[in-house]
Amino acid sequence: MTYSIRRLNPDDLDSYRAIRHEALFNHPEAFLSSAEAFEQTSMGEIAQMLDSLTVFGAVLPDGSLGGINAFEQGGSAKERHRGWMLQVYVRPEHRGTGMARALVEHLVEHARQHVIQVHLGVWSENQPAIRLYEKLGFATYATEPRYLFVNGRYVDEHLMVRFLDRDPIQQ
Repeated sequence: MTYSIRRLNPDDLDSYRAIRHEALFNHPEAFLSSAEAFEQTSMGEIAQMLDSLTVFGAVLPDGSLGGINAFEQGGSAKERHRGWMLQVYVRPEHRGTGMARALVEHLVEHARQHVIQVHLGVWSENQPAIRLYEKLGFATYATEPRYLFVNGRYVDEHLMVRFLDRDPIQQ
């Protein structure tokens, strides 16, 4: 499978909107935002999101997106050493191909230029994602019980971190 990973820009607005909506619709338990709320988001607000976050996409030869993730650095002076990986999603037909791993590795390399640790939250039942994150040096440091209430049930979220200033084996 051929794809390239790059930061998305305003030219990617329609593609980003489509894949983000798909992620929220197909996996409501995995994201804080809802598909219904995202549908109400204007293109201007989505453009602002692309500008304020560093959003990466796995771009296929036809220009479509196979997957996305986003990086956000802590805002205050006291937390600028921390970043967050957000909005991780790979379309079902590209799962198991290494695309998710490539997106995470790309984001981590970008983060190294800005922070010394990357955090993420992952639905506690998403074992494939948890295994991938662990293989890439992330470790669970907490579980937030009843993080979300989705489709009539509570879902927990694991909080994970990767320290970029340490060898992954030390973590």
